[in-house]
Amino acid sequence: MFPILLLLFICVPVIEIGLFIQVGGFLGLWPTMALVLVTAFVGASLVRSQGLQTLMSVQGRLQQGEIPAQQILEGVMLAVAGVLLLTPGFMTDAFGMLVLLPAPRAKIAKELMKRVKVNSISSGGFHAQSGFGQSPFGQDPFNSTQNDNNTFEGEYERKEDEADTKPNNNDGNNRLN
Repeated sequence: MFPILLLLFICVPVIEIGLFIQVGGFLGLWPTMALVLVTAFVGASLVRSQGLQTLMSVQGRLQQGEIPAQQILEGVMLAVAGVLLLTPGFMTDAFGMLVLLPAPRAKIAKELMKRVKVNSISSGGFHAQSGFGQSPFGQDPFNSTQNDNNTFEGEYERKEDEADTKPNNNDGNNRLN
């Protein structure tokens, strides 16, 4: 994974610089700068509207009692599209716009869902493993099963309020004076 990321961080800026030079030579400096700014603003507004639609879709799936895995993945893809659109460059804008369009985004999300292994929890509980070895507290950090033979004994007696023990002197009339 690291070599791929390193290659991307080297190749993408080089390609973007080449595209800036080509487009700038064809359009000129100021139209090229304006085009970069316009794509950033248009992309940000489109990401916002598409994000709201995806959020509504997630809520609808949750109300139906379904797991909105694809919609959540599409939301993550929209965030990536936003980053790509805000990054100055024509290639990143093209990929951002591709991910921003609903049809390609859904197709990409379905392909990613096929490749992702989903682990289900069969016990119904939650178990997290840190990868750093045994917990310093063991399996029972609060010692709920510890038996140290210390018994706490005590007595109590119930005391009643005086209002509960006084006889009722209102001779049957339940009105306030």
